Amino acid sequence: MQLKQPNGKITNLLAAAACSLLNQTSTAQEVPGWYLDSAVLGYSEKDRVDAVEPVISATRIFEDGRKLNLTFVADSLTGASPNGATISDSPQTFTRPSGRGTYVTDAGDLPLDDTFKDSRTALSVQYEFPLNRLTRLSTGLAYSDEYDYTSIGFNATLARDFNLKNTTVSLGIAYAIDSIEPEGGLPVPLASTSLPWDQQRQGSDDDKTVLDFLVGVTQIINRQTLMQLNYSYSQSDGYLTDPFKILSLTDGITGETSGYVYDSRPDTREKHSVYWKTKYSRNNGDIVDVSYRYLWDDWDIASHTIDARYRLNLSEKFYVEPHVRYYNQEAAGFFAHSLVSGQALPVNASADYRLGAFNGITIGSKFGYRLNDRSEINFRVETYEQQGDTVGNPIGIQNNYELFPDLEATIIQVGYSYRF
Repeated sequence: MQLKQPNGKITNLLAAAACSLLNQTSTAQEVPGWYLDSAVLGYSEKDRVDAVEPVISATRIFEDGRKLNLTFVADSLTGASPNGATISDSPQTFTRPSGRGTYVTDAGDLPLDDTFKDSRTALSVQYEFPLNRLTRLSTGLAYSDEYDYTSIGFNATLARDFNLKNTTVSLGIAYAIDSIEPEGGLPVPLASTSLPWDQQRQGSDDDKTVLDFLVGVTQIINRQTLMQLNYSYSQSDGYLTDPFKILSLTDGITGETSGYVYDSRPDTREKHSVYWKTKYSRNNGDIVDVSYRYLWDDWDIASHTIDARYRLNLSEKFYVEPHVRYYNQEAAGFFAHSLVSGQALPVNASADYRLGAFNGITIGSKFGYRLNDRSEINFRVETYEQQGDTVGNPIGIQNNYELFPDLEATIIQVGYSYRF
């Protein structure tokens, strides 16, 4: 079951939390030598998915300004994941994605596939080198593999300094080829799950490509303030549907479930985003870090992300870094909690909550302790709460249930950094 799904919130949380340590330490790396950053992250949703993710990153900084980074990531997920069906007042029986076996959801419960399990390994290589005194080029390769999903990517960024190196303009491009071969094959979009198994499938594998562009400006405002502004564009083409999600067909009067069809999404997606970030260093060494991102796409999804951190140095060796992140998303134009039985099916429809309208807030703190001039240990604990908004008008018995139940998760991370 693929981790790299469109707009996948679990993957985003894991990446943001596990890589925050690596991103923050890398910005301070100027002295030539080797830098080792490592972290182990634990992510646990209440009554749903649990995940463990170790990260190891090694960076070599050369005296001539070149930089080499090697990063290895491993994910392991288990637990229960919503399959897209709506809550019903009677027990529901579902066929597993492989086509072998079934599972039952009790009346009044959100349908969850309790055999959700996956693992991923990823390796990336990034190399940066100066072209001249004012220009740098960074290139990289990334490879990610799951039992049913493989991704290979390339990226390159050109950065040029201006204004006595107080202004940096960056241009970036990235390209990825992803392939999926889900167990049980690819379902026919919006096909009924009651059809014979061979009539539900349209093949065993498919792929997609993702092309990203970025243009950014980083400006030193004064000796204490740094500001960054980026615009990015992303285009995805190919298989963008989640083969493991379904939708309920319900009676137009009673709201009772009468059947199920498979998820269907467009085969193209264009995303735009604007990102602003400011870092301010106080006279006492404390650091304020605030960012805002606005994203919009042709699926009618729009989102706002506000992220704020404050690094408070309690002593020369110990610091605390409170963190708060707020996320707000509008639903995709084809999102629906269910479809009405007997009505003409739309071209695209999905009940995947990641494409719905919701708010999410992350609150927590990081605690770091410098062991000596070369090493540091740190610990992060955060909570994530998500509240969904009902899209459309509930029908009949649907008014008795929360169609978009809240989600609670805990994030714990332990990290260690060392400079050779």
